[in-house]
Amino acid sequence: MNSAQTKNPTIVSSRSRVIRGSRLFKQIARRYDLYLMLLLPIVWYFIFQYGPLYGLQIAFKDFNPAKGIAGSSWVGFEHFTRFFDSYYFWRLLWNTVSINLFSLLIAFPIPILLALIIQELPSKGFSKWLQNITYLPHFISVVVIVGMLQLLLSPKSGPVNGLIEAFGGTPIRFLEEASWFKPIFISSNIWQNMGWQSIMYIAALIGINPQLYEAAKMDGASRMRRIWHISLPGIVPVIVILLILDIGHFMNIGFEKVLLMQNSLNIEKSDVISTFVYTTGILKGEYSYTAAIGLFNSVINLVLLLVVNRLARKLSETSLW
Repeated sequence: MNSAQTKNPTIVSSRSRVIRGSRLFKQIARRYDLYLMLLLPIVWYFIFQYGPLYGLQIAFKDFNPAKGIAGSSWVGFEHFTRFFDSYYFWRLLWNTVSINLFSLLIAFPIPILLALIIQELPSKGFSKWLQNITYLPHFISVVVIVGMLQLLLSPKSGPVNGLIEAFGGTPIRFLEEASWFKPIFISSNIWQNMGWQSIMYIAALIGINPQLYEAAKMDGASRMRRIWHISLPGIVPVIVILLILDIGHFMNIGFEKVLLMQNSLNIEKSDVISTFVYTTGILKGEYSYTAAIGLFNSVINLVLLLVVNRLARKLSETSLW
């Protein structure tokens, strides 16, 4: 190669791309077994995650199963307008947002607090026992959880109402009064998931350099000072990442649990977007209409994820990307 070709940036960049490509090919060939193991999850992800995106177009069509997606006529934003103008739009939106907002404000800090308590317990045996006790509810199915709530909160034979009557009160129909739906739903979610969600924080706390705690003890720092100045700053990146992920599905609620707890007496507070999509789209067959509602729900999640991720990157220099 002459000097003119060497100085040509196009030729240099093409040569560098070829070299990088050959190195990449050698790395793949050297670890081909690992890439073959990765192939199946990638194929599954494309088929079941990206493949269904083709069906999103029915949100803009008057979908007819007999004609198929391609044969159905376009209606534009008609389904979106119908949903926004409906009398139940604000009720569905408020129920969905309020349940998730209160869950985020109340439930999100509890696993962090639980992880700190487990980390600071002097008895390792008791801390392991506490971990096991708080992990177990996560593995109980949603159907069993709702069944337990019905037994515990029964106005006739439930122990909660029995305790209320013992103190001179009158039984409360917890699952049949709309005002009680959100407190019961959120508190039961906290009980079921706080132990499992604390695993990430416990792992992050274990990764903090123990010499920092020893140095703080030598300087006379109290236990609360060590938690505030060492433990919490040490797990801030994990807190930020998990917060971003939680906000990324802010509009999504545990559909099965809401549906199982829902009845005609509490539907004013329990009817959320996901249950409305099920009852209207699956049971009544309004596929295009509920596809538009589901798309609206997903767009809100995407916008929230992008905004919160950008804010986190600016404020804490920690983000998903």
